[in-house]
Amino acid sequence: MALTVQDFKDILNVGIQLTVEKDDNKLLNTIVEKGMQITKCDAATLYLYEDDVLKFRIMRTISQNVYRGLDGTPITDIPPVPFKEENVCAYTAIHRKVVNIADVYDCDEFDFSGPKKYDAMTGFRTQSMLVIPVENTTGELIGVFQMINAQDESGKVIPFDAQFEIIIRSLGSLAAVELSNIQYVQQIKKQLHSFVEAMATAIDERTPYNGSHTRNVAKYATILAKKMDEKTVLGEFDEVFDEDRIERLQLAALLHDIGKMIIPRSVMNRATRMDKDMAALEDRIALLKCYYEIDALKGKISEETYKEKAALLTDIIDFVHRIDNVGFLQQEDFDRVQEIAKLYYEKEDGEKVFYITERERVCLSVRKGTLTDEDRKIMESHVTMTAKILSKVYFSKNYINVPRWAAEHHEYLDGSGYPNHIQGDALDVETRILAIADIYDALTASDRPYKPPMPKAKACAILHSMANEGKLEERFVGWLEEAVMSDDEQK
Repeated sequence: MALTVQDFKDILNVGIQLTVEKDDNKLLNTIVEKGMQITKCDAATLYLYEDDVLKFRIMRTISQNVYRGLDGTPITDIPPVPFKEENVCAYTAIHRKVVNIADVYDCDEFDFSGPKKYDAMTGFRTQSMLVIPVENTTGELIGVFQMINAQDESGKVIPFDAQFEIIIRSLGSLAAVELSNIQYVQQIKKQLHSFVEAMATAIDERTPYNGSHTRNVAKYATILAKKMDEKTVLGEFDEVFDEDRIERLQLAALLHDIGKMIIPRSVMNRATRMDKDMAALEDRIALLKCYYEIDALKGKISEETYKEKAALLTDIIDFVHRIDNVGFLQQEDFDRVQEIAKLYYEKEDGEKVFYITERERVCLSVRKGTLTDEDRKIMESHVTMTAKILSKVYFSKNYINVPRWAAEHHEYLDGSGYPNHIQGDALDVETRILAIADIYDALTASDRPYKPPMPKAKACAILHSMANEGKLEERFVGWLEEAVMSDDEQK
């Protein structure tokens, strides 16, 4: 049967379709579907070569209404075909040869007990068969394509025309090349993701106080992006967050704090205002008590004065312990720190030993949190380092914006953020999402030693307040609130 001009057009169109398909499951479905259309056969099976066996990947029999594996679901109830030459598919794979059989019931070269048993159970009649190896340009075996029962225009089963052998094999090879390309891209993606995961783990392991922060930001960013996609469907938003876009957002979230790799642990892990400096202050207070006691024994001061000094020093260290971990330093406590900083003991040689050092005064004067202005500048430099580190990493065109989003997660719409004070439309949607997700996790986190976790409603109220100030996108804050609150209701 000679091929018509339309047949050649259809074949070329199939070839074009195979080269543009980027989903491996759709690609495999395409080769099966189009191969059956070209050869006008009733059934086909596509095997993939894995672990030295041929595993059933797609099975189609039109007359029996059998369609398996089309959605990517593994076919696990049928054992794979072992690499033994008596199996026609294995023979084709081993020798990379096309096998064209007019009637399997008249062929003694291979073991067809399996198809015959299937025929006896179902009433199907396996007759003509065309078996073709599927390999890429490097000769790597991808699988085997088996077609069964070619038909003429009236539906009568006929042998497969020899002219189809080269055509189907060529399409199979083209599909194999594209499948290899898809798998290569997937491997590259997997490598990128594994690198990002490794970096995220390294970042979070540097501090015991926010070991889940990086992944939590990715989680909340994803929740918000999916909610925004829902709003687009409802006509309330005009941007789509498909899987690829969410993937890029997640990568940016996982990399957003990579610059903290260079932040000193003494700053990153500062759990209280004094943190590890408390021991030095306690030792100094104890030493000062000894100085006053010696002075009393020498008669330089009275016993009453010594007791007053000792009581004052005890009160000071108790006061320092009290304010060391408060969330917000009240004005009266702030003022007392300044007064204490003026107190000192003068030694015989004129050296002054201040009750608290200037560094301690600055630390104890921190109004909110645990970091001094100097420490905060060091901490804020992590975004600059994030940009610097990621500038050394190659990102393909699809991921080109990931490092920028990661480095801009502390920028605000009104330009009050850092480090570059970017504002308004210059901030991508992804950057705005990351800013909100980062703040939300910081407020609700349960592993921060300097504060208890904030209830979701209160955290969202703070985000709304920041939005009212022009720092965050009001709509996005509302949608995150809607998402996290509805999650509570579902639980």
